Amino acid sequence: MLQTERTRTDVLIIGSGIAGLTTALHLADHCHVVVIAKKSLEESATLWAQGGVAAVVDPSDSVEAHVNDTLSAGAGLCDPAVVRHVSENSRKMIDWLVGLGVPFTPCQESTCTTPFHLTQEGGHSHRRILHVADHTGRSIEHTLLDAAKAHENICLLSRHEAIDLIHHKDSGRIIGAYVFHPRTQTIKTLQAQAVVLATGGASKAYLYTSNPDTSTGDGIAMAWRVGCRIANMEFNQFHPTCLYHPKDRAFLISEAVRGEGGILRLPNGERFMPLYDARGELAPRDIVARAIDSELKKHGLDYVLLDITHRGADFIRRHFPTIYQRLLNVGIDMTQEPIPVVPAAHYTCGGVLTDMEARTDVPGLWAVGEVACTGLHGANRLASNSLLEGLVFGRDCAQSILNWLPGLPRLGKAPLWDSTHVNDPQEQVLISHNWDEIRRTMWDYVGIVRSDTRLKQASRRLKLIQQEVNDYYCHHTLNADLIELRNLALVAELIVISARRRKESRGLHYNKDHPKMRKVARPTLLKPR
Repeated sequence: MLQTERTRTDVLIIGSGIAGLTTALHLADHCHVVVIAKKSLEESATLWAQGGVAAVVDPSDSVEAHVNDTLSAGAGLCDPAVVRHVSENSRKMIDWLVGLGVPFTPCQESTCTTPFHLTQEGGHSHRRILHVADHTGRSIEHTLLDAAKAHENICLLSRHEAIDLIHHKDSGRIIGAYVFHPRTQTIKTLQAQAVVLATGGASKAYLYTSNPDTSTGDGIAMAWRVGCRIANMEFNQFHPTCLYHPKDRAFLISEAVRGEGGILRLPNGERFMPLYDARGELAPRDIVARAIDSELKKHGLDYVLLDITHRGADFIRRHFPTIYQRLLNVGIDMTQEPIPVVPAAHYTCGGVLTDMEARTDVPGLWAVGEVACTGLHGANRLASNSLLEGLVFGRDCAQSILNWLPGLPRLGKAPLWDSTHVNDPQEQVLISHNWDEIRRTMWDYVGIVRSDTRLKQASRRLKLIQQEVNDYYCHHTLNADLIELRNLALVAELIVISARRRKESRGLHYNKDHPKMRKVARPTLLKPR
């Protein structure tokens, strides 16, 4: 039987990436905050972000241009008010990061109009991507973590995996979460006046992904189970260029490589992107990913090539030191040879529906970062808008919570976790088998190109897996793999339900049975029964 214990705090934040830590740091001068991470504190999608942060900092750029680029990429499903709010606050959040010590790469040319070196990525009409070489996310994550560790009002707990939110039935509020600590086999009741989901996306639902193992849709699943609406789950962004190599299958080759002149070629050296879009390699990610997928299927290829050798060795090593070294480790010298790449699941554009203050449908629960559907990304995320979204909504979420806390009555003790009616599992084969089957089903039937038949087959299989997993969950002692599998099975089913409801092709959702885009864009909203 698992041991149980109880802890109280003012605000519980589930997730320690850019959105969760930004929220914590904007709260901590006013209340006590507990931040939990299911793996190490730094292991989040933020850490893996190579490209940078989109922000309007150059005099030749404008909020209007950034807004228009975002709306264009979002294919009619962005909320214009949200897009404008995020862009208008981009410079403030960059200044905040600089104040904390994030060492953005400076501009060293005599013609500079800004202190920062700016790069350009697909879908952007201007150079507006601030970066720290090619490891922007890692630098931001470490800077935010250092600031959080130094603050006396922030408690950071690694290897604490949320199981479910605690829903107080009488008040309707979320008052905490049940959290599994595998090392001590303890299930903790973490009670709080406010709870923030900052758990990231759900790209591990797919067989190939550029994301860390933590991206299993936990926050989306937990929010659904307590009654939150979920929006636009059919829009999963596939990054066009993930390294294809048996020794390193989850390494993303940054969008910035194409932004700085990288060319996509077939193995025979032929360039193909101009056949699909006049913008070539700088087309939005959904277009580039579908183009690569089309060429792979047309020619029976395992990969295509990304070639930036023409920029010269010094330029490549200076701009992409992390990518250069990582590739050298597997025997590829990107200064001398092209990089083999394939598309991989990368970003969940949908998620828990929130308002402009990051509030969900359920009182006491907020959601920030990739777990949330704020209206910024619409049907396709514009490159490098995600870190910016985490910053702006992390700050806004904190202010919303600070407005909520004063005068809020403290409720009695939340019940401890009950594990008296479960048994230790005799074997783990159901977990490993269903985990693999979910990801293969999603990759084969709910990937870059979909069809009604494929989606129907995926739906049928995922419903059976859901039944198997839920039955297993109800009768066996918890472990980390079972918690993730339960969430992943639910989120995969939500993606398929959303995809089947959209009878058109828009943004990241392409169904060959419905290739045209409807005149009126409507979000896909799912509400628990």
